[in-house]
Amino acid sequence: MDLFPENSESALEAALAPGGVRSVFQPIVELDTGRVVAYEALARGPQGPLERPDLLFAAARSAGRLAELDEHCRAAAFRGAVEQGLLAPLTVFVNVEPEVLDSAPLDDLLSIAEGAPRDLRIVMEITERALAARPAELLRTVERVRSLGWGVAVDDVGADSMSLAFLPLLSPDVIKLDLSLVQNRPGPAIAEIMNAVNAHAERTGALVLAEGIETQAHLDTARALGATLGQGWLFGRPGPGAALGLPSGELALPAAPGPAAVDVSPFACLPGEVPLRRSVKSLLIELSKQLEREAMRLGETCVVAATFQEARHFTPSTIQRYRDLVERTGFVCALGEDLPAEPLPGVRGATLDPSDPVRGEWDVVVLSPHFSAALLARDLGDDGPDLERSFEYALTYDRGTVIRAAHALLTRVVPRSTPAAAPAPADRPAPAPAVRTSGVHVGPDGDALLRSALAATTSGVTIADMRLPDQPLIYVNDAFESLAGLSRDDVLGRNCRFLQSPDTDPAAVARIRAAIDRGEECRETVLNLRGPDRQPWWNEIHLAPVFDADGGLVQYIGVQHDVTARVVAERALLQERDRNRAFLDRIEELAYTDPLTGLPNRRRLEERVETALWDARSGPDTLALLFVDLDGFKAVNDELGHAAGDELLQAVARTLRTRLRRGDLLARLGGDEFLVALTGLAPESAAAEARRVADELSATVAAPMPAAGREVTVGASVGVAVYPADGEEFGALLHSADMDMYARKTTARGLAPQR
Repeated sequence: MDLFPENSESALEAALAPGGVRSVFQPIVELDTGRVVAYEALARGPQGPLERPDLLFAAARSAGRLAELDEHCRAAAFRGAVEQGLLAPLTVFVNVEPEVLDSAPLDDLLSIAEGAPRDLRIVMEITERALAARPAELLRTVERVRSLGWGVAVDDVGADSMSLAFLPLLSPDVIKLDLSLVQNRPGPAIAEIMNAVNAHAERTGALVLAEGIETQAHLDTARALGATLGQGWLFGRPGPGAALGLPSGELALPAAPGPAAVDVSPFACLPGEVPLRRSVKSLLIELSKQLEREAMRLGETCVVAATFQEARHFTPSTIQRYRDLVERTGFVCALGEDLPAEPLPGVRGATLDPSDPVRGEWDVVVLSPHFSAALLARDLGDDGPDLERSFEYALTYDRGTVIRAAHALLTRVVPRSTPAAAPAPADRPAPAPAVRTSGVHVGPDGDALLRSALAATTSGVTIADMRLPDQPLIYVNDAFESLAGLSRDDVLGRNCRFLQSPDTDPAAVARIRAAIDRGEECRETVLNLRGPDRQPWWNEIHLAPVFDADGGLVQYIGVQHDVTARVVAERALLQERDRNRAFLDRIEELAYTDPLTGLPNRRRLEERVETALWDARSGPDTLALLFVDLDGFKAVNDELGHAAGDELLQAVARTLRTRLRRGDLLARLGGDEFLVALTGLAPESAAAEARRVADELSATVAAPMPAAGREVTVGASVGVAVYPADGEEFGALLHSADMDMYARKTTARGLAPQR
């Protein structure tokens, strides 16, 4: 593919001439029956350098004739559908280019509708990008489309969380799932998308259409995701007319929602039967903060819309909270008198008429696929301190009311303006004027130098057009073809997300998306898939934005390297380090563990008791140390053998463990001796509590236990030492407990203890 088609201007003139743009049609199939129920009209330029739609639209955009081209494409779609007989019961899906909504919000629709046959059924496809950039224009366009009796579809749902956030506002008849959902392995992101899509479809009756179905596996996935309609090469590639050999049927769309009230304020959206409360402003502030916290919990699938009456109420603390909302949620707008069109980066605003009732309201609206809430309040005009001013308000969770309130605010939001280009520093000469040549900005040296440089580099180079729907690749060099394992014909026109693996780090992808949203450079190393067999490889990618002369973001250039060998080596080193660490941990564990019973040994217990003693010195509690010595163990060992003795010691260890609290410490000292540390004891009752536990352990050990296939009986003498009366260090406590144990053992034998 030539990166710089010659005669682009004349080719664009030919495309914009009558009949210059044509449509091809791709079938949309009912998955359960296999019947074709609709076709999507796809634009094609005249044969030549601008036949491909991405190049055609890029040329029209560069020439400032995008709205004109978009109108030609719709006219070609309607004309082609009639000529090819794609009439009722079939439906034709036609796309809307979002950027034309600023200057010409589909003024041609009415004339097309009046001239079209009555049996031409239309569904207009829109993208959530239009709502994010120019919500007021798009919402009005949707209303106009519905007034013509046409359906509405949202395209590429799932490609961005924004599409989920706006589903309730658009209330589409058809939800078109992005092809990545059926072509990638399921993961948390897909589960989140399908939860939202299926919830909306269940509430509204919207149909779910899966794009990109190319194999039987894709078809099975589409059905599993809840799709009832499908589109992709498995059913047929785009052609000049109806697909041959496939039965046809009728697409039954859900009942269209009623028309939305125009220019109504959020407070006026409250039904008449909703009871109103009265409160001072201070309570409304706290209620607003709670709704903001709910919004941040909901994340990127949430829309937040608020009014602040006057700009002075958008305080520094409010600004900080709204910065957090921008980072965590999908869309945020804030309206008020004298608030600018962008009160702070990422927050959308409006130009309010002096008579707009919103100026007298305090509204906070939070809307997501699974949550809806709105605080809708009206100022009662009190004098006095600001925080004591009175409002009448309602806090509602009725989804219909919340959607209408959000609609009322978003229809006031002004289109996103293009940032002005930053001036060159005074000590730096201005750059040479850029020349735009077929999708790439180059300097005055021209195209040949750039072509040679891009062809010669061993780095993979891609260029994505940020102004086209789904930001497709419009250029790749030879090195990228080798990296991707695909020809340029297979990748051009697609969003580069097709490279991603289900195992690609979602955090890295989120950082890339955030940088692109801000128009900034970024570097990441991500797991990609290569070729038709989808072999994994590690891609070190550097993305850099390209701006036009007015400072508008037009493209992103990606430079990519295969760093699989480096990543594999680094991971091998990490794995080796982890193995070594695990080995050392195992050695340390063995050094501190009794191999027969699995209990800590004296060394480990001493460390833990020293820690407990430190706490006891500075706290209100104390501890006790118990010395447990078995009585009669030698006789069992001599009679039944050492194996039986070992089995008995293991049984004793299990028995002692079951009689202690979770925080108590148990260790084997050696031979038939065990140590117990009782922590968290009250000083005034520690001695009595320790003796009670010691007597209970003696009684428990005296019960019959298994050894060598039979039950044997032993006893236990337990000595007690309490901190600090019997010792202030572990060694002293151990000696005292040992002496107490010996005294009790000799007393039990009827012998006088030796001193």
